Amino acid sequence: MENHVSRDEYERMLEQNKQLNLSLNRMEDETSILRALFNKTHGELENIKRPALLVAEIMQIFDDKAVIKLTNGNQFYSYITEGLGVRAGDHVLVDQKSLNVVERIETFSNRDVERFVIMQKPDTTWKQIGGLSEAIEQVKEVIELPLKHPHLFEQVGIHPPKGVLLHGPPGTGKTLLAKAAATSTDSTFIEIVGSELVQKFIGEGSKLVKELFAMARAKAPSIVFIDEIDALAATRLETGTSGEREVSRTFMQLLAELDGFKSLDNVKIIAATNRLDILDPAIIRPGRLDRLIEVGLPDIVARNDILAVHTKGMKTKRVNISKLAAATDGFSGAELKALCTEAGYGAIRDERNYVAHTDFVAALEKVGRRNIEEIEPMFG
Repeated sequence: MENHVSRDEYERMLEQNKQLNLSLNRMEDETSILRALFNKTHGELENIKRPALLVAEIMQIFDDKAVIKLTNGNQFYSYITEGLGVRAGDHVLVDQKSLNVVERIETFSNRDVERFVIMQKPDTTWKQIGGLSEAIEQVKEVIELPLKHPHLFEQVGIHPPKGVLLHGPPGTGKTLLAKAAATSTDSTFIEIVGSELVQKFIGEGSKLVKELFAMARAKAPSIVFIDEIDALAATRLETGTSGEREVSRTFMQLLAELDGFKSLDNVKIIAATNRLDILDPAIIRPGRLDRLIEVGLPDIVARNDILAVHTKGMKTKRVNISKLAAATDGFSGAELKALCTEAGYGAIRDERNYVAHTDFVAALEKVGRRNIEEIEPMFG
């Protein structure tokens, strides 16, 4: 009986020992997790306590010291940490109190203008633009030819225009022309709206203009497209508010940049405006944007070409493009594209896989804001 009790006791003790080992392992795991959490929290606390470093640019180097320039424009004579290996033009981190250089930044973009521009490699081709044959030829002559065959100009001894100004009503294809030029020359397309260059703080606008052209040179071959340039380059007034004076300063910087690069550089400027009448003559004088290209509303032949482009991929039945072109007098290229899109929606609403004459009639009534009584006789 005693041997039997001892065996039970022994088994109970083994079970208790097993449970204790499990508890010990669990506590060790929890301790490890808590230790890692403590270390992480301690590290975050140390980072919070640590003062932030300032970003600066190395202007000049003198042995173990350098002239640095902070982002606010102030310059200081600071010590360089031994073995750092920096050069003039590098961006570095400096201590807040001593302003000594403590670390070099390998890649750092100091261009605020990147927040305002659209930079891309477009895929728009000349074939996708209908009704603008004359404008296309002029853009090819001024933008494409110097970028692709600069030797022709060097042989003859002339300098091509640095850029062009596209002017005309909204929606006539000015942006498409600029994108197609970038595609045909395999150039980086940098697009910015003129109003984005107008900033409220003194000096910010001119800084953005300077950075815009620096970026264009770095990304060359490139085409800079400034849309709505009238927001920046309207006729200057003798007096005005501080905001108007800042616009004038930004505009003067734009003129300085245009004067500062060579016409055969791999950077071309295309500007666009709906208000040629209010532009300052200084922007279109010889040596700047002296080639003016009008991109007006399409005539009936051009409308026929534009509609052919936009209906090329559509399944249509009994749709007469010629009569449709005649019925859309006064339409811009953008409105003709919207007309085709709206006609396509009519087919989708009726659960058809083709676009019919009635779809275009309904679209004309909606997009062209015309009554059905006016539209039907046009197709007669």
